[in-house]
Amino acid sequence: MDPEIKTWLFDVLQSIAEIESYFEGRPKRFDDYITDIKTKRAVERDIEIIGEAVNRILKKDKDFKIENAQKIIGARNRIAHG
Repeated sequence: MDPEIKTWLFDVLQSIAEIESYFEGRPKRFDDYITDIKTKRAVERDIEIIGEAVNRILKKDKDFKIENAQKIIGARNRIAHG
């Protein structure tokens, strides 16, 4: 596997783990999330990282299979530019 793609996949996994860690020991309730600005911003930043990594992977290898890749990239773009 291409070393850059491997690095970007690691970034995705690390960001997912970070998002999950923000909710350890407490229920994942949207109302709590939306009122906790620090957690909200941290999750949004991790989603941006995931979307950017997926985008770079697909630019490097357009045939690389990532389920819902365009939705992931779209979510990143809405957060970054919205």
